[in-house]
Amino acid sequence: MTDDIYYRSPDGLNLYAKRYGPADAPLSILCMHGLTRNHKDFEPMIAALPDRYQFIAVDVRGRGLSDRDPKAENYSPAIYAGDMATLLDHLNLKRVALIGTSMGGLMSMIMMKTMPDRICGVVLNDVGPVFEKSGLDRIAAYTSNTEPKAGWDDAARSVGEVQAEIFPDYGPQQWLAFARRTYRELDDGRVALDYDPAITRTVAQVRPGLLTRIAMWKLYKDMTKVPLLLIRGETSDILSAKTAAKMIRKHPDASLITVPRIGHAPILDEPEAVEGIRDFLTKVEART
Repeated sequence: MTDDIYYRSPDGLNLYAKRYGPADAPLSILCMHGLTRNHKDFEPMIAALPDRYQFIAVDVRGRGLSDRDPKAENYSPAIYAGDMATLLDHLNLKRVALIGTSMGGLMSMIMMKTMPDRICGVVLNDVGPVFEKSGLDRIAAYTSNTEPKAGWDDAARSVGEVQAEIFPDYGPQQWLAFARRTYRELDDGRVALDYDPAITRTVAQVRPGLLTRIAMWKLYKDMTKVPLLLIRGETSDILSAKTAAKMIRKHPDASLITVPRIGHAPILDEPEAVEGIRDFLTKVEART
């Protein structure tokens, strides 16, 4: 069962999310995507997990079916986290688990700071308090090219060229499916990336210096209030193995899953990720 969810942000934007599963489920999970993605990013994962749960997958402002923001400065994880509070109020959800990929993981950390009583567990997908500069540079490079493609085949080829090192075992079918999750069709038959190009300003603002790292580790400390599952792509250039190990050491109830032969970030339909998330949600459900 799926439902479209439309709601308004505090500053008047029309925002979108999609519900998968029963509204009266024993556990609700809020799924928050990465910088250039949208709610469809979680469909492979949701299809592989038990259908007894309610998954709410969002289009953060500026992506997918959500309004583009005329004020580019509002493309900020702190603003996005505020939108998530509005969504939870709209759905009358008192407590949820979070699954956050990359930027969505940053949103999760902010939400643990600002609304800890509403969260019962967090899955962080390939993100932590320290961002490797090489990964940020790679993301900044590929997000700068937003020219529409002639059609879906061209979009699939483009995605394959950009993401080949991240998903080395993907073939034509996987690249086409990837493209259909990240592009939208225009009236003239061309396809375009499904986000406002202005969102890329966020990448340029991330400066992984000493003060930023201190602030981020302080923010991460609030994550220790709930169970944590950390998922890392084996070849990730955003979350290093060293940072992931430190995150586990600093958390009293955390576990780490490494997805082999995948970079930043796993799609979460990989067998290792599916098994780990299923077990984690079972544990969180038992505690709620």
